[in-house]
Amino acid sequence: MARFRVLALVAAMALVVVAAPMSFPSELTDQSHPVTFNKDVLPVLEKNCQTCHRPGEIAPMSFLSYESTRPFAKAIKSAVLSKQMPPWFADAEYGEFRNSPKLTNDEIKTLVAWADTGAAEGNPLDRIPTRKWEAEGWRTKPDVVVSMPQAFRVPAQGAGEIREFFIPNPFKEDTWVRSIEIRPGNTSVVHHVILQVADQTRDAQLRSSLGSAAALSVIRTNGGVVTNGFGDGASAYSGISGVLSKLQELKTGQGSFMTMEAVYAPGTTPIDFRYSDSAKLIHGGGQLRIEVHYTPNGKETLDQTKIGFTLAKEPVKRSFVLMAPEHMVDPRKPIPAGDTNWETTGEITFSEDAELAWFMPHMHLRGKDMTFQLIYPDGRMETVLSARFNFNWQLGYEVEKPIKIPKGTKMVVTAHHDNSANNKANPNPSEAVVWGDLTGQEMMVPWFGVIVNRDSRPETIASYRPRDLVLDDTLRALDRMLTSGDTGMFAFE
Repeated sequence: MARFRVLALVAAMALVVVAAPMSFPSELTDQSHPVTFNKDVLPVLEKNCQTCHRPGEIAPMSFLSYESTRPFAKAIKSAVLSKQMPPWFADAEYGEFRNSPKLTNDEIKTLVAWADTGAAEGNPLDRIPTRKWEAEGWRTKPDVVVSMPQAFRVPAQGAGEIREFFIPNPFKEDTWVRSIEIRPGNTSVVHHVILQVADQTRDAQLRSSLGSAAALSVIRTNGGVVTNGFGDGASAYSGISGVLSKLQELKTGQGSFMTMEAVYAPGTTPIDFRYSDSAKLIHGGGQLRIEVHYTPNGKETLDQTKIGFTLAKEPVKRSFVLMAPEHMVDPRKPIPAGDTNWETTGEITFSEDAELAWFMPHMHLRGKDMTFQLIYPDGRMETVLSARFNFNWQLGYEVEKPIKIPKGTKMVVTAHHDNSANNKANPNPSEAVVWGDLTGQEMMVPWFGVIVNRDSRPETIASYRPRDLVLDDTLRALDRMLTSGDTGMFAFE
């Protein structure tokens, strides 16, 4: 799927060149002086494009130099006129976001005029001082860097896999950080990365009982088979953490949230918590859990993901918490083959006052759009984000001014999937699609970020009721094992 992502980006830029008319309003190309790369275009690219368009980043071509940019002059023109680039999928009618692309009309005119007048390089003396990116490509220079202990080999072929890597926590005591940046070692095969402080209680108990960190690779029970952390049919659990969260839901009747320290997906930008006058608490000791979803691209390769932390230098009063409801859809109801607009909804209730600061819709190849709507305790309704979804470029949306959420506010999330042949990304429109973590399966996960008092506990911030509260044989067996410590009921292969 990573190869598909790169080809799709190149194709998108090429197609707009073919489809776009070859004449444009004269006011777009009427410049008072010859437009050149060194004097006019490079400052626009550095401000708006080079974050992604540089070596080692997600974009398939670099815009750092004239030589690497010149072949794409016409594509750049068409992409900015059609609003395909910079990528942004939020409906402008709802919400204001600080990280939305802000190409001005003058900047668009400059890029168009450069393409229309021969895409000249210009005088080298006019070239602005080149931006110095941090070593190894960091967007913000980190104070602390951790890494997967060794490179992981990703095979050339396969459906993809989710891997967990555990590394020592660099913080021995609870530490507040102002930003966290995840840098995949190979963006061409990394679908997403999630960073968490590893659960030191029941998670550790299950791992110890099963004998190894990979013990759920194959577990046979009377109810079915769990392979590589994924179950047959409706019994789909994302490894050990997925099993534990499902057991917890069955006991409490409340949906579980995955709380994350940071997340990466193609197109995301690292969150700098300073803009919202907040910070993120990293609990000290133990281990960090790095979950990486790999998607083979046709060539065997290696990945060694790194994570950089910027430390808080001043006292912290407000905590930034990233949350993801894990089971908002009913896994017993797959998306029908050929359906162009399959709708799923979920409702989250805030249990305490908070501020909404960040959204990130997460789906897979059939994902179409996701909308977040607030229903306040007084009955007032407000749509705060409605965004198209693009699997190849998954954006996070940083609210310009965090939204105050009184206790009792409900957040209704509505998503649509297109499982028809109209969806060019759909690998098999003739088959129903089950819910699960693999790229060929589907997800509906509304990741969101809230700001709360520094003493708030993540588990008390919000709640929801999961759609599927069924205790199948796999979960019964695991629950008995955790209670009794007896692992003899499992056969490992």
